[in-house]
Amino acid sequence: MLMKSNTPDSPALLDEGTPVSVKIRERLALAKKRFYANDNIAAFIEPGELEKLLDEVEGKMQGVLDSLVIDTERDHNTNNTARRVAKMYLNEVFKGRYVAGPTVTEFPNAEHLNELIIVGPITVRSACSHHFCPVIGQLWIGVMPNEHTNVIGLSKYARLAEWIMGRPQIQEEAVVQLADLIQEKTRPDGLAIVMEASHYCMGWRGVKDLDSKMINSVMRGVFLKDPNLRREFLSLIPKKSS
Repeated sequence: MLMKSNTPDSPALLDEGTPVSVKIRERLALAKKRFYANDNIAAFIEPGELEKLLDEVEGKMQGVLDSLVIDTERDHNTNNTARRVAKMYLNEVFKGRYVAGPTVTEFPNAEHLNELIIVGPITVRSACSHHFCPVIGQLWIGVMPNEHTNVIGLSKYARLAEWIMGRPQIQEEAVVQLADLIQEKTRPDGLAIVMEASHYCMGWRGVKDLDSKMINSVMRGVFLKDPNLRREFLSLIPKKSS
């Protein structure tokens, strides 16, 4: 009777010893999909692999702490820091990369609403993809529906924003990603988003300027074509912090 090979060259053992991050990368490469910092890769993560990825990131983070010459064995403050940081990145700060988007129930515009809708301020938390420093701020969303527009609940705008922002980002691209998503879900005549945020890569390092904020906007459809509507939207946004 033939016995199953159990040598180091066995494909089963090679597969068993392959880091889960490598397996996920291979699936992405096979599908010719990119995996930039602000991309969602949930479709390429199999059940149970997120927990294994957490273990892998913990191990790599422990290596970073060792290279920073921090005695995590005897220092009670950093004894479990590698695990805490790994959980923070995968389960909280960068969660928008690793989980599928929130379920959004869409309803037809039965009453043919065609007046300006503004949602906000929505508090958003992200991280700069250059230094992984926090980006924290607020955004306002303006929607001009038509009779074919899908209506979604107010809380869903916040959930969609949280999912998009939960990735390493630059603010300019994050707002565009959110606009693309809301436009896909609702199909309005016009969509406007304004975001104001503090970037801790400026306040915590570099120039160490704690007061600077970044404000940017996306205007689409009738908000782009109609200056009066654009002015109405901007005038109805509460005065932003100075």
